[in-house]
Amino acid sequence: MASVAFKVKSKNGQQVLKDLTSDSTVGELKSFLCSISDISFERICVLSGYPPKPLDISDNEKRISDIGLKTGETLIVEEKAATVDSQGTVMTPAPHIKPIENGFTSHVTGPCRPGILMKKVVPSDNSCLFTSIGFVLNGNVDTSVHTLMRQIIAMEVASDHDTYNEAMLGKPNAEYCAWIQQPSSWGGAIEVAILSRFYGLEMAVVDTLNAIINRFGEDKNYGQRVFLLFDGVHYDPLYLEQSDGGVQTVFPAEDMDIYQEAEQLAKEAKSSRQFTDLNKFTLKCMVCNKFLTGQVEAQKHAKDTMHTSFGEV
Repeated sequence: MASVAFKVKSKNGQQVLKDLTSDSTVGELKSFLCSISDISFERICVLSGYPPKPLDISDNEKRISDIGLKTGETLIVEEKAATVDSQGTVMTPAPHIKPIENGFTSHVTGPCRPGILMKKVVPSDNSCLFTSIGFVLNGNVDTSVHTLMRQIIAMEVASDHDTYNEAMLGKPNAEYCAWIQQPSSWGGAIEVAILSRFYGLEMAVVDTLNAIINRFGEDKNYGQRVFLLFDGVHYDPLYLEQSDGGVQTVFPAEDMDIYQEAEQLAKEAKSSRQFTDLNKFTLKCMVCNKFLTGQVEAQKHAKDTMHTSFGEV
């Protein structure tokens, strides 16, 4: 009879449950989870797995091991929404959670907006930053939006030579303006900052390499915030898949619950090494088709050959 431990996420935060064994019943598990989450026995809903899916906890006499739970798993505890049928009887259906297509998740709880914070995987075509921003703005993946965004950036840079000087850009202003409009050119911090101002949104970049969030437009007091995930090389947008099937990509700037969930997502991604090591990732020179390992090697190749077009591999 082995002891088991679970990481529990609920509206009361995160806790570790250690007081059960593999022979403990589902009813005992539910009782402990009710005490942790302040949710009644009849209305508790438990999700687990990757992606999270509702557990069948209808039979209180079953053992924990019978429903497939193993020590070390994360349990997400939600309260079933109460509804009333035509006879006035209170019903408590389980929340609808759609399966996740790609990537890792971080659970978001709250009385008004339960759901799952997820990443939407976009193509690795050197325009992933712009495609990601297009998704959080419009709710769909459109790989053509980079053309307009590149033009916006080039016009902004060209109009302010003092701010966008060679020291900031790493190349002369005019050269940069021509470079950023090429489909093979990657976007980064400079481009995020410009697009944040243009669209009037705070853009929070969740950096899984360093487990931090870099906020662009934080000093502008924008009323809304969007989230982008960055693994060291590639950008993907984050969005909230709500329990009623809705999708949310733009959040009030004062909503710190979703911000804290994004912070937790960054920490979990770093701990599970869901980031790209810049010293080891592979690039392909799009001019001579040579494969290069790491950022330093790519920079040296560019200096030696004047080839500046690289693709992700």
